[in-house]
Amino acid sequence: MLDFRQGMARQFKIIVEKHSDGYVAYPLGLKGVVVGEGDSYEEALADVKSAIQFHIETFGDEVLHDDSPLLEAFIAEATIPA
Repeated sequence: MLDFRQGMARQFKIIVEKHSDGYVAYPLGLKGVVVGEGDSYEEALADVKSAIQFHIETFGDEVLHDDSPLLEAFIAEATIPA
């Protein structure tokens, strides 16, 4: 298991969504809810990176998935009947 307190780095895939009132960003492959936001893409990305670091420091390495790393992420659209 990786220990971030020992200075080891880990990469995350981050989804950044553009909304009419700003940007929202969240990581994939992390247990728990971590969200960043901002008025720009860069602000949302910086905010979520800070939130990821805080989340890991607060809850420890157990929030990291032990499975194989996420290689790719896809966005799909689906229509669900109401």
